[in-house]
Amino acid sequence: MRTPKICVIDDDKIYQFTTKKIISNAGIKGEVLVFSDAENALDFFHKEIQNKDQLPDIIFLDINMPFMDGWQFLEAFGEIFPQFPKSIEVFLVSSSVDEADTDRAAKIPIISGYIFKPFTKEKLLESLSHFQS
Repeated sequence: MRTPKICVIDDDKIYQFTTKKIISNAGIKGEVLVFSDAENALDFFHKEIQNKDQLPDIIFLDINMPFMDGWQFLEAFGEIFPQFPKSIEVFLVSSSVDEADTDRAAKIPIISGYIFKPFTKEKLLESLSHFQS
């Protein structure tokens, strides 16, 4: 498996910790970028827009966050997404089982999938399955 660079955008420190632990326990040795709020993550993407080595391969994005939520992040991210020198997959990760959220996510082309919390090793590996070399 090619080692993907993973980005986690979630305001929950416990979720951040457990997600990093799941990634480590799954044997994935790549770098993990963690952002506690979507605005900081968006600033990073603007700053590194042309830096292929700094950009992640995959983003796990929480929907419900203070200040800028996942939907607002996606709207702003979608505007700069075409400028990236590589493909980045975005997975929404949420405890929301509201059908309106999953329907809304299905209509956004840059979203690769919707993962229901709790995040597990199996869900991680499934989202990374195409990174096989």
